Amino acid sequence: MKDTLIIMYGTSWCGHTRRSRKLLEEYQVPYTWIDIDINLDGRRFVESINHGMRSVPTIVFPDGTILVEPSDRELTRKLGLAGND
Repeated sequence: MKDTLIIMYGTSWCGHTRRSRKLLEEYQVPYTWIDIDINLDGRRFVESINHGMRSVPTIVFPDGTILVEPSDRELTRKLGLAGND
């Protein structure tokens, strides 16, 4: 999945967002970062996905699936980086 673009919506102050960004960077997975504190269209998108809540990170994958506030385990599995544990 290294050649496919992922979009991550988040905030700079959110610990969950920082953790997910760090994981993507450690595995050198390219992604587009959208800070919903700055980007109002991004904020509206996140709110529309999360029933009015600004739950971050909200991560959109090229196949159309979305993970919201995923654990490292969920994210590595989605990226195909985790074993079958």
